[in-house]
Amino acid sequence: MVPPLITLEEHFFSTAVGSTLDDKYVEQFKAIAGLEDQLKDLGDLRLSYMEKGKVSLQCHDANDQLATAVQKNKERFAGFAVLAMSDPEAAASELERTVTQHSFVGALIDCHVNGRYYDRDEYDVFWKMAEKLDVPIYIHPTWPSEDMAPRFTGNFTGGASKSLSASGWGWHNEVALHTLRLYAAGTFDKCPKLKIIIGHFGEMIPFMLDRITKLSVRWGDQQRKWKTVWDENIWITTSGVWSLDPLRCILGNTKIDHILYSVDYPFEKNENGLKWIEELEESGLVTKEQLDMIAYKNSENLLRVKAPR
Repeated sequence: MVPPLITLEEHFFSTAVGSTLDDKYVEQFKAIAGLEDQLKDLGDLRLSYMEKGKVSLQCHDANDQLATAVQKNKERFAGFAVLAMSDPEAAASELERTVTQHSFVGALIDCHVNGRYYDRDEYDVFWKMAEKLDVPIYIHPTWPSEDMAPRFTGNFTGGASKSLSASGWGWHNEVALHTLRLYAAGTFDKCPKLKIIIGHFGEMIPFMLDRITKLSVRWGDQQRKWKTVWDENIWITTSGVWSLDPLRCILGNTKIDHILYSVDYPFEKNENGLKWIEELEESGLVTKEQLDMIAYKNSENLLRVKAPR
């Protein structure tokens, strides 16, 4: 029997901040029928797709509009704030507002702003606010900045270039790099209780975890070791990766209570996630209790939400 399912990396277009796909990247998503309608909907259409994948509770990312939608479906939706990360103080203030006024469960942020990462000292105010509020920050991939783009061009098609810079490779590399930069900059020493979520089975970090652990001793005088930070401060989701192979690696080096189910709707189908859960249940890789932890219990504990039974 499939357990209740909580998903985290689920998207929508807020009419307050824009509601169309960027023409520059629309080619990447042409194969997804009805994508814009699915992105814009925060009601019956989204709930119908959740039913297909037996998803019990879903988190999104934009604020007052989202808060209204959450109020209408408290048992099925929870909110991640969208934040203007170009202004760390404003981002910290908006995070505080959405958590205290709207009961949002954290924030989902792009992994850079025009190539600028959040390991600079001016971002301390933001990370300290997240730690103070005790809510996780989900670092999500975004498109490469103009100065990053040339590294993804070469003797291949424009479609290959865009894919390599995005979901085909670059997105995952950038989130992994950002996470490691935060460690190297001492962010987890300044904020030892900070909670970070990264998607797509850890954005390639688990496969390199042992090497990172060994070599990160050269990165400075951090008080906390990389493996300690991985174990205590970082959660990873399954979003959009429907293979058991990565999980075999992850189960060997990542705490089971830091692995979270997620789909990446509407860029991925809830039904594909459900099929993966069923395959995992049949595989024998995890016990029934561990399956429940990945499916919903870990998210309940991290986000302080409850999946409808």
